[in-house]
Amino acid sequence: VQLQAYGGGWVQPGGSLRLSCTASGFRLDDYAIGRFRQAPGKEHEFVTVINWSGSTTYYADSVKGRFTISRDNAKNTVYLQMNSLKPEDTAVYYCAAKYGTIASGRGSYDYWGQGTQVTVSS
Repeated sequence: VQLQAYGGGWVQPGGSLRLSCTASGFRLDDYAIGRFRQAPGKEHEFVTVINWSGSTTYYADSVKGRFTISRDNAKNTVYLQMNSLKPEDTAVYYCAAKYGTIASGRGSYDYWGQGTQVTVSS
């Protein structure tokens, strides 16, 4: 059972990136998928979450209106489209799977991916 995160990289302020999160060993259909991030010297921060069907999403205020989470259960993949990126978005981004309803607390999640670095700078 493993989650894999893809799509990180470097981008200038105002740019866009799309992160992907896929699973091996299990289907994501029954799981809410959350995205968290950790900037250097800071605690893990909740970013967004999507429920199993994609009908419900929730965003941290810091990314609302700029980030969009979506999922394609047929491809066993969840996407995070990040637009209008700011230097303060620089962090390692993680995806996590939680069986059942959505949640924003790290302790609620059952499986975690390895993280992918996003750097926003000029």
